[in-house]
Amino acid sequence: QVQLVESGGGLVQAGGSLRLSCAASGSIFSINAMAWYRQAPGKERELVAVITRGGGTNYAGSVKGRFTISRNNAKNTVDLQMNSLKPEDTAVYLCNADVQYGSTSPYFRHWGQGTQVTVSS
Repeated sequence: QVQLVESGGGLVQAGGSLRLSCAASGSIFSINAMAWYRQAPGKERELVAVITRGGGTNYAGSVKGRFTISRNNAKNTVDLQMNSLKPEDTAVYLCNADVQYGSTSPYFRHWGQGTQVTVSS
């Protein structure tokens, strides 16, 4: 079993900052890409940022220049530093990880439960 647990969400005023963390644990041999998604009420889940094992990153246009994704491969964690937050960033933020259970197994995507981020105007 693999578990992903997010932390760091909360309520912040517009212009403020939050740092989200996600820790993966369980039967993990290797993790390929890790990512943060978000889902606002009544909207579809959208990709916020993704980072490869080698550190390559990609961001949604709406957060580029404000959010930074990083990871620690030794600890199986991924963080999302969010600066200059806007009310439209309000959503449940979820992390995922593409996990390999053994050297010959395929990768399986696992999701965390999510953490609420609320930005007040």
